[in-house]
Amino acid sequence: MVNADRATTLETHAAVLFFLGDRVYKMKKAVDLGFLDFCERADREAVCHREVELNRRLAPDVYLGVADVHGPDGKVCEHLVVMRRMPDDRRLSTMIRAGDAVDDHLRRLARLLARFHATADRGPAISAEGTRDALLGRWDATFEQLRGFRGDVLDDAAAGEIEERTHRFLAGRETLFAHRVEQGRIVDGHGDLIADDIFCLPDGPRPLDCLEFDDRLRYLDALDDAAFLAMDIEHLGAPREASEFFDHYAEFSGDPAPPPLRHHYLAYRAFVRAKVACLRHRQGDPAAASDVRSYADLTVRHLRAGTVRLIVVGGGPATGKTTLAGGIADRLGAVVLSNDRIRKEMTGLAPEMSAAAAYRHGIYTREWTDRAYRELLDRAAELLRRGETVVLDASWTAARHRQAARELATGTRSDLYELRCTADRPTVVERLAHRTATMSDADAGIADAMAATAAPWPEADVLTAGTVGETLERALAVVEPGR
Repeated sequence: MVNADRATTLETHAAVLFFLGDRVYKMKKAVDLGFLDFCERADREAVCHREVELNRRLAPDVYLGVADVHGPDGKVCEHLVVMRRMPDDRRLSTMIRAGDAVDDHLRRLARLLARFHATADRGPAISAEGTRDALLGRWDATFEQLRGFRGDVLDDAAAGEIEERTHRFLAGRETLFAHRVEQGRIVDGHGDLIADDIFCLPDGPRPLDCLEFDDRLRYLDALDDAAFLAMDIEHLGAPREASEFFDHYAEFSGDPAPPPLRHHYLAYRAFVRAKVACLRHRQGDPAAASDVRSYADLTVRHLRAGTVRLIVVGGGPATGKTTLAGGIADRLGAVVLSNDRIRKEMTGLAPEMSAAAAYRHGIYTREWTDRAYRELLDRAAELLRRGETVVLDASWTAARHRQAARELATGTRSDLYELRCTADRPTVVERLAHRTATMSDADAGIADAMAATAAPWPEADVLTAGTVGETLERALAVVEPGR
C-alpha cells in the first residue's frame, strides 16, 4: 500500500523528487555534469516530455504526464514529470535488502525485459553505438572524467587495473562486437536499470526511470542493458539472484553470449555507478566514498573473471589431459577443441573410428600433424576473437606448435596458460589397456615414442596424475589466479 499521508523528497545527482499523496513529481536540476546539461529551462522541459514518452514503453500506467509550474507572475518557470506513486515496500532493492524471496519477480522481470528488447527500435544509428569502438569510446570518456578522482576517493591502483584490462579485452574483440551488431543485438533500450527503480507488483514488475537525456547512451547491446540490473543486484549482496536473473534473461532472449562478454558488461555497468558515486561525493555526499570503493572492486572482479583465456592442455596419451580439458571447460564455460577430433574430421573419419598406425605414419605423419595443429589454432582464433575462452586438448610435444599457440594468444589479446599432464609409465600402460570408445589411436608403444621425442616444455605448469577432482582444482588454481 502507498502511504498517501506521508510527504517526502529524494535528491539525486540530476533531479529532485517530491512524494505527495499518491503522486510523485520529478524536477530536473539546473546542472551541467558533463554527460548531461539541464541548465536551460527549455532543455529541462524537453527532457521531461522525453522521459514520459520513453518510460511508457515499460511502465505505461506509471508515467502520467508533464506538469508546468507557474511563478508568482503567472509565467511558466519549471516542469515536473508526474508519476503514480509506487509502494515503497515493493521496491526491488528494499525487498532484496530485507531478504524477501524475489526469484519469481526476477524471472518475470527477465521475461519482460527480453520481450521489450525483442520489439525495441533498431537501426543504423542505434547499431553504431554497439560497435567495439563505440564501447571503447564510452569507457575512455569515463576514464577521462574520473582522472581527477584517482588517488583520492577512487583508488589509483584499482583504476589503473580497470583501464588496462578494459583496453586489453576490447583490443582483441572487434569480431565479437561486429557479430553482435550483425545479429541485431543492439537496441534502443532502458539504459539505467537499477533495483531502486523497479517495483515488484502483483500484476508484474514496473521498471522506471530509463535514461532519457542522451539517446546514444540508451542505444546499447541488449545484454548490456540486462547487465546493469544484474550488477546492481549483486552489489546489493545477492550474487546468486543476480546470476539467476542474468541466466533467465539469456534464456528468454535466446542470447548465447560468451561468459567473458557478460562479465565485461557487468564490469562496465559497475564502473558507471562508480562514476556516479564520485560525482555524488563531489557534490558533498561523504557516504558516496564507500560506494566508489565497492563499485570499483566489483568492476575489477568482473574484468578479471571476463578475461579471455587460451588454455593449452598437453601431455602424452593416457595422462588425463582430455578429462582435464573437459573439466576446465565445464567450470569456466569455455569451448574445448580436441586435436584428435579435428584430425579425424580432416580425414573424413568419425571421431571414434580407428586410424591406428605406426608412430608418425598414416594420419600421424609430420605433415598431417602440422595440418591438424593449424586447423586447431585457426578454429581457436575465431573463437577467441568472439570472446570465448578456449581450451586446446592435444599432446603439444612439438615446440613449434606451442610457439604458434603463444603467438595466437598475443595476437588476440588473450591470456595464455600452458598445462602439461604427466603420469608414471605403469599408470599410462594400465589406462591404455582398458581404454574404450576413445578418439585416440595411441598404444603403449606410441606413448613411449612420443615421450622419448617430446621437446622440453619448461613454460608449462606440470600436473601429475591424481584424482580427477584434485587435478582439476590444481589446474583451476593456475588458470584462475586469485579465485
